[in-house]
Amino acid sequence: MATTTLVKNSRSTRSTIALKILMAVTGLVFIAYVLLHMYGNLKAFAGHDSFNAYAEHLRVIGEPILPREGLLWIVRVVLLLSLVGHVYAAVTLWRRASTARGSKYVVKKNKHSSFSSHLMRWGGLTLLLFIVWHLLNFTVGKVNVSGGATNDPYNLLVDSFSVWWLTLIYLVAMFMLATHLHHGVWSAGQTLGLTNTASSRAAWKRAGLVVAVVVAGGFAAVPVSVLLGVIDK
Repeated sequence: MATTTLVKNSRSTRSTIALKILMAVTGLVFIAYVLLHMYGNLKAFAGHDSFNAYAEHLRVIGEPILPREGLLWIVRVVLLLSLVGHVYAAVTLWRRASTARGSKYVVKKNKHSSFSSHLMRWGGLTLLLFIVWHLLNFTVGKVNVSGGATNDPYNLLVDSFSVWWLTLIYLVAMFMLATHLHHGVWSAGQTLGLTNTASSRAAWKRAGLVVAVVVAGGFAAVPVSVLLGVIDK
């Protein structure tokens, strides 16, 4: 019986490690994407024509080797698969952690865990809901809450963020994104075995903070500027 238990524990440990690696790799995919997406959003500061030219360029990258929007669809499929893998790994690990806490062998809580780590699950759920709305707002459904047209990317952006409550929702989501990235970057480095020294641990913690501030700050700059009238039609 003891041997059977050890084998089961060994398999469970390997499975847990695999799930953590899946979370780390898919998380890094999302980090690369949000950095590029943030850079594109900042084109709004260059005005209507510049932003719309950027939006159109995304649709024709790779032509004529790829069809129109071909690269966009490749990116979307990669992101969708990464999202499914990330959520699956997160939910599975959360369930295992909950089961472990409910057993008689209670693991002591980490008193040194950061504020960001405590928000990871709720932040992840918030971001998942926000992604659905964001796609409906700007990509799939193209919902203009101001009642205007939806066929002009720049004007849709300005119309959307001119509504204070929509900007507030966006800023809350960016706060959650910042906390998610802050802990997620560090956690990914740790999972991939890149934090084995004091200097590397400090470097990954700094990287997490920098990525969180740059990405969330960059994304937040656009809706705040629209609301303040810095970016307008």
